[in-house]
Amino acid sequence: MSDIACKYCQSQNVIKFGKFKDTQYYYCKDCKRKFASLDTIPMMQTPTKRIADVLNMYYEGMSENKIRRNLIQQDGDFISTGSVYNWVNRFTELAKKEAEKYQPKVGDTWVVDETYVRVDRSKTNVENPYSKSRKAKWVIFWDVIDADTRFLLASHLTSTRGTKDAQALMEKAAKRAGKIPKVVVTDRLAAYLDGIELAYGAEAKHRQGSPFEIENNTNLIERFHQTLKDRTKVMRALRNKDTLQKFTDGWLIHYNYFRPHMSLDDKTPAEVAGIKFPFRNWKDVIEQPYEVTARIPMPRPEVVPLPRPEILAPDLGLSRGRRITPRRPRITPRRHQIPPSLKGIR
Repeated sequence: MSDIACKYCQSQNVIKFGKFKDTQYYYCKDCKRKFASLDTIPMMQTPTKRIADVLNMYYEGMSENKIRRNLIQQDGDFISTGSVYNWVNRFTELAKKEAEKYQPKVGDTWVVDETYVRVDRSKTNVENPYSKSRKAKWVIFWDVIDADTRFLLASHLTSTRGTKDAQALMEKAAKRAGKIPKVVVTDRLAAYLDGIELAYGAEAKHRQGSPFEIENNTNLIERFHQTLKDRTKVMRALRNKDTLQKFTDGWLIHYNYFRPHMSLDDKTPAEVAGIKFPFRNWKDVIEQPYEVTARIPMPRPEVVPLPRPEILAPDLGLSRGRRITPRRPRITPRRHQIPPSLKGIR
């Protein structure tokens, strides 16, 4: 059966292994495992296409409850919101690990900005994000975008807007790109003045302006922030800073590698930056080999044949099937056997 591959080891040495309730099962002769339903990954019952649709809907702006209602209406699949959250966490981490292996080829002009994002669960009495009150539950989201490729180089989450925060952002972007820019465009925040100089020295020219003015006269980073806020708006705020960090890591993977841009002729920023990413969409991430997608790595079972009795005791000269150990005496009395204590009693 050359057209069917094993879901565990990707081998094509597979045979049919009977049916149960109209479901065809298969057996792999290489890894000695049985499986069914070729459109699902091991240890899961949901098809890969449906999981990929869930991840795409999540990062495109739908809430978990809306995703659940959509699957119920379209496919009659009554999944829970917890399943959506688990799928997003599991496969986003896989895509993030793969994306860290590639370095983009970006231009020499970088655009930097920061915005506020809520991290509390309340729906009413939201305080001003620029308030310095201790009760204000907002964090600052910093990001750096390349002006030529629209590639998001780095993001940073802080609770302050100081020089050290700006310096950490610049160093993270330079490490990701493998180079130092010639021009850095920012707003008039004072923290950028010393932060850029501490990170890049005098090699990078700092240009301030509001709104941003670069060669194509587009406010691209403000548009990026609006896209991010449209996504976080339906989430009814985030639980804490760690939750926001996990979400932004996955959303930036979606933004750079899977989301085409009209300004880039319907290409992704990764394609324009010269990255040959092995995955075209979330479905390719999910359909990786089982050793990669498994939460807990499971080694393949090693089949060891049992030795024959002749090999176990060659010196005894015993034939196959003959008892080697002595027979033990019976403890319980046989049926119809009279115990010695009851003999002589009528």
